[in-house]
Amino acid sequence: MIEILLLIGLVVFVTHTLEAVTGFGCTVLAFPFVVLLMKDLEQAKIILSILAWALAVYFACTKYRQINRKQFGIILLFAGIGLPAGMILFKNADAALLTRALGVFIVLSAAVQLYKCFVPGKANRKTPALAGYAFLLAGGVVHGAFAIGGPLIVLYAAERIPDKGQFRATMCLLWTALNTVLITHYFFENRLTVQTGRDLSVLLPFLIAGIVAGEMIHNKVSELLFKKIVFTSLLLVGVAVII
Repeated sequence: MIEILLLIGLVVFVTHTLEAVTGFGCTVLAFPFVVLLMKDLEQAKIILSILAWALAVYFACTKYRQINRKQFGIILLFAGIGLPAGMILFKNADAALLTRALGVFIVLSAAVQLYKCFVPGKANRKTPALAGYAFLLAGGVVHGAFAIGGPLIVLYAAERIPDKGQFRATMCLLWTALNTVLITHYFFENRLTVQTGRDLSVLLPFLIAGIVAGEMIHNKVSELLFKKIVFTSLLLVGVAVII
């Protein structure tokens, strides 16, 4: 089992480095690989939720001055409305079908945003406000159901928070809030076990290494390159969701 955990640790390092750079993506990108290695979908979801929560708490606390409080309030309001609905309504839903449909939507949306980044004059065209709020609401529902609603929220936030530092800090505060709800839910359903604690103790050094590496990369990239990294990551997330 320790060999499997070390392989999972490598996945955690790579994906959490990416999240330390951009402020999102680690759970969805890591999920298919961790499930394949762990062969336990439920345990994989719990482990990755806690690791993502720990990373988000770190950046929300250390970069709190960069948090865009207005946009955080808007995002939390709409995503927060959707979160309990997803937790309640989708217990018996066809998760595979819904997540693949979500993945296709994410891929198409990320491709459009990348096009805007590479074509002069397109980058300033923003999604209408109502559509953005719909993304947030849907993101909350999907996050409550499958813990992978982040990409829909990122589609809104990446346009409304152009500063890379503010974007990362605001997203991390949001994941802190949303994943606290999920982890509390796991606790009261007695899904946090001794084995969960043991697995996390092995994976924690890989998380720390990812945070350090991601912070170094984040400080060196320009705003435009940051946007390209964000939407490329979002494209990869969509592919991971489809798979």
